[in-house]
Amino acid sequence: MPLDLQAKQLIDQLTAMGGPQLHEMPVEGARQMMRAMAGLSSAGAPAVSRVEELHIPGPAGEIPARLYAPASSPPLPALVFFHGGGWVIGDLETHDLTCRKLALGSDCAVISIDYRLAPEHKFPAAPEDCYAALQWVAEHGKSLGIDPSRIAVGGDSAGGNLTAVVAQMARDRRGHAPIFQLLIYPATDAARDTASYHDNADGYLLSADAMKWFYGHYLAEASSPADPLHSPLHAKSLKGLPPALVITAEFDPLRDEGEAYGEALRRAGVPVAMTRYAGMIHGFFGMGTLMEQANTAMYQACDALRAAFRG
Repeated sequence: MPLDLQAKQLIDQLTAMGGPQLHEMPVEGARQMMRAMAGLSSAGAPAVSRVEELHIPGPAGEIPARLYAPASSPPLPALVFFHGGGWVIGDLETHDLTCRKLALGSDCAVISIDYRLAPEHKFPAAPEDCYAALQWVAEHGKSLGIDPSRIAVGGDSAGGNLTAVVAQMARDRRGHAPIFQLLIYPATDAARDTASYHDNADGYLLSADAMKWFYGHYLAEASSPADPLHSPLHAKSLKGLPPALVITAEFDPLRDEGEAYGEALRRAGVPVAMTRYAGMIHGFFGMGTLMEQANTAMYQACDALRAAFRG
């Protein structure tokens, strides 16, 4: 399929603006760029019944989080959400619109986790924060109006990576396990050596050089390239993990590793639904005001979450 026209228009607009590429920026500049990108598609954010700032005890101090709740009567099912941004950029604000839409469309509470970022906090700070947050939400859900037996995890890109990792951690550590995982173009293998990495290396918003930049900030030089806490595709076993929806984009360097993880889950006996969005680019899921296929993907994610919460 050719590049989607709406995706091409966005890329052309960004190209015309000029300026350095993400991997050429200092970290704070990249963070500001992501906030500005989020602002392009955040107009008219829908209102939810309740928004509450939380402070979750973590392994190295408090983890900021934000709860979004629709008007439905508690106890609500919940999605613990991990934002994308290569473990280096992104925050509660960059994914505010996405979390609002997921809460309303899935009729569930969404708890967005502001985990520690690299390079200030290298791996495994992010997965340890995210795992601690999931366990806290499960243990304190009733006080938040949440049903602890109906908690899912989800995220996009690096957040999809953390979703897969946390699901494995919950199984291996015998913690509270999520009932579903929403994996939106997840990073699953730090090796970065797939056909989609080569075919989509440049020109489609996320580049291979940007991923090298992200991993360079996230991982210490001594990190094992096959550690499943950062490369969940390398886990010895995927048996016993929760059902999953895997969403990928055709013109995305991460396409093949996301789909490989979905296939590996399926071979392990995990129920999996996978959709590759034709003509789409990395990051499209949160761009519903710019790309119609983003709305289709959001509807799919919300339908899958509703079905999982119904059991």
